[in-house]
Amino acid sequence: MNARPGFGNNRTRTATVRVYQAICQAVLEHRLTPGAWLREEELATEFGVSRTVIRQALQRLAQEEVIELMHNRGARVPMPSLENATHVFDARRVVECEIARRLGGRLTAAQRAELEHIAQAEADADARADRAEAIRCSGEFHLALARMHGNPVYTRLLSGLLPTTSLLMARFKIHGSEVCVAHRHVDLIEALARGGAPAATEMRRYLGELESSLTQGPVSPRPLRDVFASYRDNEDPGSPLPAGATDDSKEN
Repeated sequence: MNARPGFGNNRTRTATVRVYQAICQAVLEHRLTPGAWLREEELATEFGVSRTVIRQALQRLAQEEVIELMHNRGARVPMPSLENATHVFDARRVVECEIARRLGGRLTAAQRAELEHIAQAEADADARADRAEAIRCSGEFHLALARMHGNPVYTRLLSGLLPTTSLLMARFKIHGSEVCVAHRHVDLIEALARGGAPAATEMRRYLGELESSLTQGPVSPRPLRDVFASYRDNEDPGSPLPAGATDDSKEN
């Protein structure tokens, strides 16, 4: 997700973007589970930034419905219902089946190679039980298709649907099963090579299988210190900062 203006001075904006990206990635990778509370003071300690920076990042995340702000209670990762799943997957079918239909039979050699590379990375992550990396690769695969389609509105729509999809997977996915089965992405690539109609049909089948895999189940939140351990170790979660930006998070 790209940085946007509007966070104040450059140092504050840089720190806010980094916190925003870290929290968003934690939701996408299921390290932050539905219902987890995000307390400003605790987050400020974990990221080494001011509560103002945390508040700005949470405001943006709330605007994009990645988290929700509860009146007089703070911020929380949403707890979508199975009814939400119906709405989300209906929207994904509209967007992604059209993307597949338009791309079918038109992939360049370079585009196919990119998709195969992502699908292989996902399969490798599955094989070594690296759930977070497999989830990241799955999202990257779908966003790559949207970018290849060339309509930036579709890309934005899908970017908005993926966090909710991830929350649904975290809350209702059958325990122990993959979030996205890597071989289904290989099947999608093969269908895209055959033409628009086969590609759209395969995408519809894929999304249908994903939706039907949801079932009611318990969720156990993790402590924020564990969730953001990789941030403290690496301080480079998720997408890179915009070109030319520096990490001033310790100063805000």
